Formats: sequence, structure tokens, C-alpha cells
Amino acid sequence: MICFAPYSQLASRLLALCTPSTDDGAHDLSHLQRVWANIQRLQREEGGDLELLLAAVLLHDCVAVEKDSPLRAKASRLSAARAADVLASLGWGDERIAAACHAIEAHSFSAAIPPTSLEARILQDADRLDAIGLIGVVRCFHVSGRMGSALYDADDIDALHRPLDDQRFALDHFRTKLLGLASGFQTAAGARLAEQRHARMVAFLAAFREEIQPSIEE
Repeated sequence: MICFAPYSQLASRLLALCTPSTDDGAHDLSHLQRVWANIQRLQREEGGDLELLLAAVLLHDCVAVEKDSPLRAKASRLSAARAADVLASLGWGDERIAAACHAIEAHSFSAAIPPTSLEARILQDADRLDAIGLIGVVRCFHVSGRMGSALYDADDIDALHRPLDDQRFALDHFRTKLLGLASGFQTAAGARLAEQRHARMVAFLAAFREEIQPSIEE
């Protein structure tokens, strides 16, 4: 179990003020632990303020907004606003609060806010690493299940005669978002890890298609 070392005391204070959701397995405590592990791996190669990154990790989803909500594109801004209040209550200075809040705002894919600091680039990469690879596959189907989506369109798996619709079909989400994430990483270390995880998603999709569309010869 990752205990958010070497800032376990700060982590305990932040988690006491902003406890992560317990009913969304894609954005729960284990998600924060995985992103923190990614942060540490990236920070060892790229540098950056590790304490500030810890605060940004623990607060980046502190306002929960469902994927199908009309407020989804504003989720990171809402979390940043909440984070500013939390960090101010802990005595953080304005400059460090602003830096943490920028990282939180810019981490989101749907917000489309360019990261302008090293810490923001690292957080964006660390969070997106958790959206791809095999953990990304699991999270995709988990979220789709919570939203009541089907696994795929059995009549048109590849959306040849319909628009892609990841609100209805989980498999569509790979083409609408997940398979494009690896090309947008901000750090060299993140891009290298993303390439590996992207390959795992591609391999999963090939195996998945083989199981749902067996060859005629079989």
C-alpha cells in the first residue's frame, strides 16, 4: 500500500479535508495512489516540486463530476477552486497555491488548458498514464458500466454505419479518446511510458475482437 511518502503527514491532512469518492472505482483512493506512484517515477527523471505535486495529486479530483455531466469540462476548475481553499486553510502561500491550482486545472483532458509549469506537465502525464494501458481498459469499462452503457454495438462494432458514441458503447471510447492520449504527453519520461501502455491497449483490443468475432474457419 502506497502511503504517500515522504509527505504522509500532509497527505493525511489533505485526505481528512477532501476524502475521495467511495462509489466511483475510477476516481477513488487507489486512483490517487496510482497517480502518486506515476508522479514519483516521472519526477525522478524530470524534476519538479514533489510536495506541491503531492498536494495537486490528492486534490485534483476533489470535486466529483460524472463523465456524462454537462459540467464535466469544468471539473478541474471546480477542483482547483476547492483546492485553493483547502491549501489556504493549511497556511500555504498565494504563490504555491496558484501553482498547485494551475496543475490541477491543466490536468484534465476535457478542460483543454495548456500546462505551463513543470509540475502541471508532470501531473497531466501522471493522470493520463492511469487512463491508458490495462488499468485504462479496466477503468473504461467500469465507468461505462456505471453510466449504463453497453460493452459494444454487436451490429456495427467498428461504427462503419453510425457515428461513434461512447455514451452508449464502451468500446467506442477507445477510438473517441483513449487511443489518442499517448500522442499528447508533455514529458519525455511520460511519453515513453505512454507508448508502452498504448501498446497494451492495442493488444487488448486485438484479443477482444478475436473473442467477439471468431474467424469463419473456426
